[in-house]
Amino acid sequence: MKTMKIIYPLAVALAVMLASTGCKHQPLGITPMREGLTLPPNPPLPPTLPDTNPPGPQINPNPDITSHGIEAANPNLFEDMIEDTNALAAYTIHFPYDSAAIRDSEKANLQSVASELAADPATKLLVTGNCDERGTEEYNRALGERRALVAREALAKLGLDPMRVRTISYGKDQPVDTGHDEAAWKKNRRDDFILLHPNPNMPAGMPPS
Repeated sequence: MKTMKIIYPLAVALAVMLASTGCKHQPLGITPMREGLTLPPNPPLPPTLPDTNPPGPQINPNPDITSHGIEAANPNLFEDMIEDTNALAAYTIHFPYDSAAIRDSEKANLQSVASELAADPATKLLVTGNCDERGTEEYNRALGERRALVAREALAKLGLDPMRVRTISYGKDQPVDTGHDEAAWKKNRRDDFILLHPNPNMPAGMPPS
């Protein structure tokens, strides 16, 4: 009987201990990991590919300075002037394909333009750069600008004050020949020179508005 009194409390204590330490519940949603199992390393990141896009066009930080280093003319001084498209039409210069280089054969025309402007200091000049129809609108606009600027620079070297010369690019928008062959394209790759006369209706000494 005494033996039963001793065994019974021990059995109860053992049952309580097993209940508190026997089973541990895993949190919901988490898969238990077996001992000795390690996670695989993270996959390596893909290598960074080099930027193969060409750089965009460079923006002139000073719009008053042209790409050829000559100060731009004041546009206000050209307002209200009268355009004479015929006076210098015989001196149009032409360019090779995809080029703004002035050929030696065209330099006599540039000299004639400079001489015409020197004969009348009251006149000014508009140089228009033009291209043939091939290429994008943006590309031809930029090429036409280079062609006009290189002519302005050449005229400055011949003694013409560059402040009397403005430039504009029409790109491929103003062809003189609307054909689609080399004969037409050759005519359209050009610089036109437009003589500008003072407006006689403006009072003398009055600046342009």
